[in-house]
Amino acid sequence: MLSLEEAQSRAQDLVTAARRAGADAADAIYACNASTNVSVRLGALEDVERSEGEEIGLRVFIGRRSASISASDMNPATLATLVDRCIAMAGQAPEDPYAGLAPEDRLLRKKLPALDLTDPFEPEPAQLRERAMIAEEAARAVPGVTNSEGGGAATGRSQMALATSHGFAGAYAGTSHSTWASVLAGAGADMQRDHASHSVRHIEDLDDAETVGTRAGHRAVARLNPVKVGSGVMPVIFDPRIGSSLVGHLIGGMVGPAIARRSSFLLESLGEALFDAAITIIDDPLRLRGLRSRPFDGEGLPVERRALIDRGVLTGWLMDSASARQLGLEPTGHASRGGSGAPGAGVTNVHMEPGTLSPGELMADVKRGLYVTELIGMGVNGVTGDYSRGAAGFLIENGAVGQAVSEITIASNLKDMFRALVPANDLAFRYGMNVPTLRIDGMTVAGG
Repeated sequence: MLSLEEAQSRAQDLVTAARRAGADAADAIYACNASTNVSVRLGALEDVERSEGEEIGLRVFIGRRSASISASDMNPATLATLVDRCIAMAGQAPEDPYAGLAPEDRLLRKKLPALDLTDPFEPEPAQLRERAMIAEEAARAVPGVTNSEGGGAATGRSQMALATSHGFAGAYAGTSHSTWASVLAGAGADMQRDHASHSVRHIEDLDDAETVGTRAGHRAVARLNPVKVGSGVMPVIFDPRIGSSLVGHLIGGMVGPAIARRSSFLLESLGEALFDAAITIIDDPLRLRGLRSRPFDGEGLPVERRALIDRGVLTGWLMDSASARQLGLEPTGHASRGGSGAPGAGVTNVHMEPGTLSPGELMADVKRGLYVTELIGMGVNGVTGDYSRGAAGFLIENGAVGQAVSEITIASNLKDMFRALVPANDLAFRYGMNVPTLRIDGMTVAGG
């Protein structure tokens, strides 16, 4: 793995070579990932995997024509060929009036913010194996657990560098540590499975392995003996580990490319109150140790904490430079990049601010409803907002969570769901996208 300085230099050299070869403008992105993953099953070592990979991507512009290409071979001769091929491809590409680098006057010029994304500690495979063993053993020790899909532990490091021909160069790195377990409860056709996991930047923030395993075991056992639910309209409460998907659908309708294509259910909603005034949703790329934190976006623009929904109101679109030009607006620092291809748009660390009620208080007046812990399938229409997904979880009766339920479908429209959404006060930062427990009244439930 190259050092950050070497990675940045490699990207800059590629951009310089492209300009010398005739490109009007160019940018290059370098990405490298290295990880070690140890998995066990039924108390025995199952797999030890070490993977390393690096990729460099070049994008060139000749007038309004552009092309991109990537390679995993860092040999200078290979990179020289990469430049020639990319220039030739751009010459044959159709013109795009919106193509181009980010506005030069918007580039990040200050020192990169320190986000504490790298942990100097790298566990040895033996330490990962011990953590995986403890997690699985704790899960299997829960009464009612009958089999295991395994336990695991992993560590990794990633690096990213970006250079542009109009003056930006930057690089950053991040580490990860994770533990997981997945087990089964019951027997035969009545068997149920569930899992638990935790991922962090720094090992000191990681849940201990026994806690992760025990959580997985209890989740699997709780799902035993599911009952059928009669169809009807009722309140649905979303567990935090799957409630974030609702925010994901919101973001899918906010990205600039979807707006530019007019393929979003939010097209006419800018500045409108989509949620209750108590709801605020934040995107924070600068959160210390955040799983998706970054000091700059995929085009070299500065990033900042921003309210996507401010007291219920949709504040604006999430734009890369191309979609911003198409819409006659300014880029927002939300460009995202892979090794090849033009940037898209996306978010970083997103969370919904908590409400005032505990989860128990949130469901206290529910005579009959559902507490959903798993969503199945992708029956969501991003153009109309129509929502229909398979689900599993637990029946709520007279304000209390009761028997497990499965083979159900929940349906509504995203705009109606947003208007009815009420958050609990149990927000915890465990994922890239975090929400508290969420309640939505008036959803249509179809039993199996």
